[in-house]
Amino acid sequence: MKVSLNWIKDFTSVDIPNDQLMTRLSSQIGAVENIEYLGEKYSKAIIVKVAECMKHEGADKLSLCKIDDGGIYKDLERDDDGFIQVVCGAPNVTKDMLAVWLPPGSIVPSTFNEDPFVLESREIRGKISHGMLASPKELAFSGSHEGLLRVDLKVQPGTLFIDAYRLDDYIIDLENKMFTHRPDCFGILGIAREISGIEGKQFVSPEWYKEIVTIPEPTSSHHSFDIDNTISDLVQRFVAVEIGNVKIQPSPTILQSYLMRVGIRPINNIVDATNYMMMLTGQPMHAYDADKVRALCSGNELKIVIRKAKKDEKLVLLNSKEIQLLESDIVIATDKEVIGLAGVMGGASTEVDSSTKNILLECASFDMYSIRRTSMEHGIFSDAVTRFNKGQSPRQNMAVLVRAIKLMKDISGGDQTSIVIDNSHINNQNNPIKITPEFVNSRLGTSLRKEDMIKFLSDVEIIVSSEDEEIIVTSPFWRTDLEIKEDIVEEIGRLNGFFKLDKQLPVRDIHPAKINRELNIQKKLRETLSSSGANEVILSSFVHGDILKKSNQSTDNALQIANALSPDLQYYRLSLTPGLLDIVYSNIRSNQGAGESNEFALFEIGKCHNLNDLDNEKLPVEYKSLSFVFSADSKTAKKKYKGAPYFQARKYLTNLISKNQVSVKIVTVSSVMDKINSNIRLSAMIAAYDIDRSAAIVNNNNEIVGIVGEFKFNTRKSFKLPDFTAGFEIDLGIFNDSLNKAKYIPLPKFPKINQDLCFRVKSNISYSQLFEATWDAVEEFKPHDTFSNINLLDIYQKENDTDYKQVTFRLLISAYDRTLTTDLVNELVSKVANKLNQILGSELI
Repeated sequence: MKVSLNWIKDFTSVDIPNDQLMTRLSSQIGAVENIEYLGEKYSKAIIVKVAECMKHEGADKLSLCKIDDGGIYKDLERDDDGFIQVVCGAPNVTKDMLAVWLPPGSIVPSTFNEDPFVLESREIRGKISHGMLASPKELAFSGSHEGLLRVDLKVQPGTLFIDAYRLDDYIIDLENKMFTHRPDCFGILGIAREISGIEGKQFVSPEWYKEIVTIPEPTSSHHSFDIDNTISDLVQRFVAVEIGNVKIQPSPTILQSYLMRVGIRPINNIVDATNYMMMLTGQPMHAYDADKVRALCSGNELKIVIRKAKKDEKLVLLNSKEIQLLESDIVIATDKEVIGLAGVMGGASTEVDSSTKNILLECASFDMYSIRRTSMEHGIFSDAVTRFNKGQSPRQNMAVLVRAIKLMKDISGGDQTSIVIDNSHINNQNNPIKITPEFVNSRLGTSLRKEDMIKFLSDVEIIVSSEDEEIIVTSPFWRTDLEIKEDIVEEIGRLNGFFKLDKQLPVRDIHPAKINRELNIQKKLRETLSSSGANEVILSSFVHGDILKKSNQSTDNALQIANALSPDLQYYRLSLTPGLLDIVYSNIRSNQGAGESNEFALFEIGKCHNLNDLDNEKLPVEYKSLSFVFSADSKTAKKKYKGAPYFQARKYLTNLISKNQVSVKIVTVSSVMDKINSNIRLSAMIAAYDIDRSAAIVNNNNEIVGIVGEFKFNTRKSFKLPDFTAGFEIDLGIFNDSLNKAKYIPLPKFPKINQDLCFRVKSNISYSQLFEATWDAVEEFKPHDTFSNINLLDIYQKENDTDYKQVTFRLLISAYDRTLTTDLVNELVSKVANKLNQILGSELI
């Protein structure tokens, strides 16, 4: 944001040298990106009087002028009356007018920072022209090249242009991201107040800048109009007035010069007045041609409607660009059509132009988040957007409008032809903040007195009172950022100067940091899977809707990103597995022809969310999961693996839970389908899996904590997955207690005994049922103080006996204090066999 130092001096004196001021600005207000000395452009420009003006004999569109420079330029040829000859092509040049002369040797200001154009005395159509008389464009005031810049001050010929219009000025370019929470600093008044504060001077706002002002009355003959605000939650305040009988013309030159300094191109007196007030106070305004607006209303009765845009509505903006409005956009409309994109840009249909006689002046406050979203969606970044999306205070609107009415009357000759309508929905209550000097000093590391703190705050017009040891602070109407005690601490520290704080190293606590259980658990899981040959990937929490659909997940359950970073990142992911599946094919393809084994295992530890699970603050609950996928192409799978890919994924899962000593059960999906269907998270987790070739993971509380298995045919097809692909996804919560469990179980020193148990059971009894029953029976009947383990050896089914299958386990058992006898082991096997026969009807063979 550009700031004029001379404009600031209209409101406060600046007594410190420029280099020190720049340092203070950088450290106490905002970063200074650039400083430009404006006077260098205009150092040779002189105000002259056109003493004579006649048509050029050799050109119809040129004039031969004699100018009076007050005799200050000594080195040029003059006529008998002491005047200097200049050839001029401007249509508005007339005798006795005051204009700006650029003498030979000077640089045309509009070319100063680019390719400097140096003027000289030269012949034009047979007549010598010493330099030139300058237009606003050549003086870098505006884009107008239609005539000379008229000097509208009463000054003597020979007066330096920089002296007449205070162009001996420094333009400071401040990095406006520093002011994200300081919308008042997007205006000259706000910056002047801050400079006064850092200099330790009391700032006093202009008399007109008050929250409660005297509202001017219209002329005896006046119009009326209505405002219908249908979205008061997004438009807190909309103040408007009609000004009639205006004369559209160029603004006073001094006003143009102020706008030029801060990067605003002058257009006409009405538009310039709104821009001037915006740059002065930080509050954007807009002027409509009232007659054009009235013509777009039913019955020519002027009515303004503030609403959301409707479907398929379009608007042609002031820059002639036509946009398709979104239903989330705030628009200004009549009862018939849209006339402006609120807070962003007005419409071309109601533009103020040279034919305008009556204007409707608006000063409003719009929701900062809505304006930001609209600006991003349409790619429009105006000066108004820059200020509105910082959250301007609606409490200043009336003061700004009343001042603008006076300014427009002065420069356009207009009259107020309506009452001022204030459609306000704001709460003017400011809650005072109570704070003690001890609270401030303890956080700043200072020893400031209460009186010092009160002065710092009072200098920038913050309302302060004192009661015993407390300082009571009330935010002024233009500040929107003072809400908690820490805000006051920051304000005092900044105004005092953070550079004044003692430079001390922080005191370091030598006590060890507490263990972060969650990070330690995740570290152990990573180590376990990595040591098993798996590779970790880190994917975005946002996914494209197509990935959800390929995984059979519903986008209706996913949180959609309103302002997505990319079209590929539209939704929060419902589970981790789809992201892993999406990168399997690219990894398979990248290995083709590389001579490498086309198999790999991938895993990710991350978070997922869904639309319906919200916490007490109505924020999405974060579910932490671990997802794993194993994949091998058909050639590798046929060569290296027997059986279904399910068992390969389960092998990794079994290793993971055993290494972390987690107790879970693997059960059929069909047995817990009711629980899955009633839980959105579980439904999303299992959506990609083939339930006939998958199993559910259940904890000791019979809660479903994950899924392991192979994927549906349509999922494999959509993601181009090899047939030998399987995986699992599991809730990280089941590992929470793993750090507290013993990490080491000693093995017995006495000889171990291996005993194979082959059970003949019915085919409809699942492996998990048989394994669990065998394990429970061994634990129940084994001798005391022994270590045991069971491993699967074989599952076999005879071709002529499809009703039964044979499952062989190997039992390992050893005692800690003795050598077990064969009779003792046989007795254990007998008891286990009898127990399984009773509950499953199995036969030990």
